[in-house]
Amino acid sequence: MDSITQALLGASVQGALLGRWQGRKALAYGAVLGTLPDLDVVIDYGDAVANMTYHRGFSHSLFVLSVVAVLLTWLVRRFRPDPRYSGTRLFATIWLVLVTHVLLDAFTSYGTQLFWPLATPPIAWSSIFIIDPLYSVPLLLAVLAAGLFGLSGRIARWPAYALIISTGYLGFTLAGKQMAEHRVQSAVASQGIQAERMFSTPTPFNSLLWRVILVDGEHYYETLVSWWDDAPPTLVRLPRNVHLAKALSDSPQHERLQWFTGNVLRYDEDGNQLLVTDLRLGMTGFHPFRFPLAERTAKGWQLVPLPERLPANRGDMGRLASLWQRIWQQEPALPLAAWAAELNGSR
Repeated sequence: MDSITQALLGASVQGALLGRWQGRKALAYGAVLGTLPDLDVVIDYGDAVANMTYHRGFSHSLFVLSVVAVLLTWLVRRFRPDPRYSGTRLFATIWLVLVTHVLLDAFTSYGTQLFWPLATPPIAWSSIFIIDPLYSVPLLLAVLAAGLFGLSGRIARWPAYALIISTGYLGFTLAGKQMAEHRVQSAVASQGIQAERMFSTPTPFNSLLWRVILVDGEHYYETLVSWWDDAPPTLVRLPRNVHLAKALSDSPQHERLQWFTGNVLRYDEDGNQLLVTDLRLGMTGFHPFRFPLAERTAKGWQLVPLPERLPANRGDMGRLASLWQRIWQQEPALPLAAWAAELNGSR
């Protein structure tokens, strides 16, 4: 999730557990501690693919953060002891502030390596967009109230109430994901499509409209599903160009991307470049993680040793209004094929 939400989450957790004794300082301590796992963004791992796929690695490991919680608890008890609450409560607070950060990240589409250093694929439950006001606003209101009026009396309970509401909202997003996938599975069965894998994710800034991808060899299908749809979803067939991946058989970056994304990738020739796109993130036709992994020369495709991430614009912000309308109205259908064609400048 975004850094502001992570800070609010950390402040709410520490405010709920230690605000009685630490007062407003609990909010500040929790906000700072709640952003600690994301400090790995300052590390340069050598190239853009490595920076993407090693982010949310060791710093988001449940094992590493449990050790960090023990060390921080010892340091605080050693140098800033407070007899009013136990070491067990302090450890539980620090551990929960750190762990709730990475668990919330795992609910997004990016991919979080909760079990690093085990070689398990990243966890991406992909039920909430990276910025979702419905999750963040209850935490914001609770933190503002606690900051203004202190953590005493009824206000002291607000962070706990906000955590209950936000956690309940995460349950709602999981229900939305199941709804969308169930409707698409029914459509797939009726059309006889044999998809290799399915990936579903909410559209930007909401959990009411879902984008579902079906990977099917040289092609993939995309569709949008809303809670209010009364007709089966329309599956739009798009080119994936997986045959181009043969040129990347010796590319460690390509292998890493396949592992990190679950192979939900698209391949395109753009001029003399072979581009690989992570289809999971962003929106149809606007995907922020695109990498030129090979260049065409007189000798054929040559791997790019240190690929860079292509610059990403903010997309067509006017389409947010179209997506908002699509939540409530299934027709007219949005032009997903035309949007996808714009990925390489085609219209």
